[in-house]
Amino acid sequence: MTNADAWIQARRLGGLRRFAVAITALNVLGHVFFGFEQSYAQPLLSLATAYACELFAEWIEAKSEHRKPRFVGGWRQTLDFLLPAHITGLAVAMLLYPGDRVLPIVFASAAAIASKTTLRLSVQGRMRHFLNPSNFGITLTLLLFPWVSIAPPYHFTENLGRAGSLILPGIIYVSGTLINIRFTGRLPLIFGWWAGFVAQAVVRSLVFGTPLMGALNPMTGVAFILFSFYMISDPATTPFNARSQVVFGITVAAVYGLLVDLHVSFGFFFALTSVSSVRALMQFVTDRRRATASDRVPAPAARPVAVMRGAFSEKEAS
Repeated sequence: MTNADAWIQARRLGGLRRFAVAITALNVLGHVFFGFEQSYAQPLLSLATAYACELFAEWIEAKSEHRKPRFVGGWRQTLDFLLPAHITGLAVAMLLYPGDRVLPIVFASAAAIASKTTLRLSVQGRMRHFLNPSNFGITLTLLLFPWVSIAPPYHFTENLGRAGSLILPGIIYVSGTLINIRFTGRLPLIFGWWAGFVAQAVVRSLVFGTPLMGALNPMTGVAFILFSFYMISDPATTPFNARSQVVFGITVAAVYGLLVDLHVSFGFFFALTSVSSVRALMQFVTDRRRATASDRVPAPAARPVAVMRGAFSEKEAS
């Protein structure tokens, strides 16, 4: 591993650790104080499912590649390996609301982890997943189980009162901004998403007569803030280049506006899944064209070497 690779790995691990701490604190405080309406069993079973699926998938992959599983090497190694699964399990349980049932939450967590090992694309010679796992698990669950909904926006601050309803989003804004500045580098994407969201609200107001403040109202909710800082900004499934990040964020916002005008509920999650899938398809087609073009280029012919007698003068030979 080069120094650059080690730096990238350390930065990724630092971001994962802070994301995990933040979402754990939010869930604990949410269930104890804020007013989360899911049962205690749902996040616990979601975590257990995510851990089990992550460990099993890694064990199968390591066995097929004849290498040691990445979770082997001590308790710290295991904890670091499970950080993505921890974040996914808590995000799914926090955002989905299936009433008092737990199986939809279990299904969403399993689908989310499974997408990381089945829906992959070759990027610079390495196989990487192209869909945000928790977003995909939520999307698939909403599609297959129409009676499952998203957690009501008010439950994030239901018991906090007016002051707490302002303080909590402020804390999430500050912590999310710091994490994305230091570890993910996805602030251009977030700003593009916000600008695109405002733009689609203005367009819908001008074209379809949608009340502007009503179209902008989702931006005031904690769910929107969490989606912005902890889901759409996933560094593993979004562009690295700043300009591409802005385009990605604006595109997600545009697709969201289209889905809302088509009366499709839960547009955040469907828009992100759709744009990520199209981006992966475009990348796949581009890579295939490059590979085909390189195969068609003939290999350069070997240059003939002429053998000449007396090619060196006596002076050169000496």
